[in-house]
Amino acid sequence: MTEPVTAAHLALAGALADKAGGIIRHYFRQPLTVEQKADKSPVTVADREAEAEMRALIETRFPDHGIIGEEHGRTRPDADYVWVLDPIDGTKSFISGIPLFGTLIALTLKGRPVLGIIEQPVLRERWIGAEGRATTLNGKPAKTRTCSTLAAATLYATSPDMFQGAEATAFERLRKAVKLARYGADCYAYGQVASGLIDLVVEASLKPYDFCAMAPVIEGAGGEVSDWQGEALTLQSAGQVVASGDPVLAQAARAALAGK
Repeated sequence: MTEPVTAAHLALAGALADKAGGIIRHYFRQPLTVEQKADKSPVTVADREAEAEMRALIETRFPDHGIIGEEHGRTRPDADYVWVLDPIDGTKSFISGIPLFGTLIALTLKGRPVLGIIEQPVLRERWIGAEGRATTLNGKPAKTRTCSTLAAATLYATSPDMFQGAEATAFERLRKAVKLARYGADCYAYGQVASGLIDLVVEASLKPYDFCAMAPVIEGAGGEVSDWQGEALTLQSAGQVVASGDPVLAQAARAALAGK
């Protein structure tokens, strides 16, 4: 049986991160025009240029693969293999000069994430996760930590504003149950889960380019990633995410979210 992630896939993923990283470092902490998209989120030339260059590389090496990107839309989204790109996850931090953002690169196979990269280009930290392989941070093994109880857990989310209505009520139950709750790290928090420095990230209102890279990275480090109901993430997932370094903790978090 052919492995879902090949050496060629991994090589391209690394090249995509290299290309995006060079562009993003060039623009970081430089004067930039910040535009506002229809959803009120900011975007810059760095976002658009980085994604355009990544898409061009994919088209050159795997012209039959699909691409879904935050800035430039969908190309062949029904292909078996689809690359999912977020050139700058955390643009608000990027435009503020704060290096708590990252580039997210995922490869999905029939809708299921099988390869993921979380790249912090300024700090030059790169987590790589792929199905059947152990996750690495800059080439060295990354490992989640054991934490089986909410009372001992550190929880992160990008912003409390991402939770609305019943989701906000559910998240508040979870927040009150953990030892420490913090906000604001975007995708960087997921990398720290993979490295055993954070126990739990719980979020909502995400798009596929926000979450697809996370599952291979954290699962390859010993953790678990699912939606709030415990289902594996796919391109069709609704945007609710529970990412934990300890599968037992993940179960406890989902129970708290459900009010059980």
